[in-house]
Amino acid sequence: MVDKVNLADKFSLFSDQWSPKIVGEVDDYDVKLAKIEGEFVWHAHDNEDEMFLVISGQLVMRFRDRSVTVNPGEFIVVPKGVEHNPLAPVETQIVLFERKTVAHTGDVITERTVKEFQRI
Repeated sequence: MVDKVNLADKFSLFSDQWSPKIVGEVDDYDVKLAKIEGEFVWHAHDNEDEMFLVISGQLVMRFRDRSVTVNPGEFIVVPKGVEHNPLAPVETQIVLFERKTVAHTGDVITERTVKEFQRI
């Protein structure tokens, strides 16, 4: 069955941060929602690109040589193999487009690593 997804409704279903939830699929990609605040971990994904779309708040995508601020209505694509560190100065709602094979924290395992993503 084909149906629409209301982002506000889905974001209202959870409060935990840095734990993306699957809300849809596009071919071999998951569409995930996450609430984030503070600093994540430096990591890279050797085989997958990632797309971060900011819905509310602000995302600062840090790279070793610069930082890029992403505001609501904007997105950034981090190419595979590029080390990055997401930072959200305030609680930020994001949509992620990632291959189903992507490891949450890339090449780094921490207490924030999600092994199995919840579908909401």
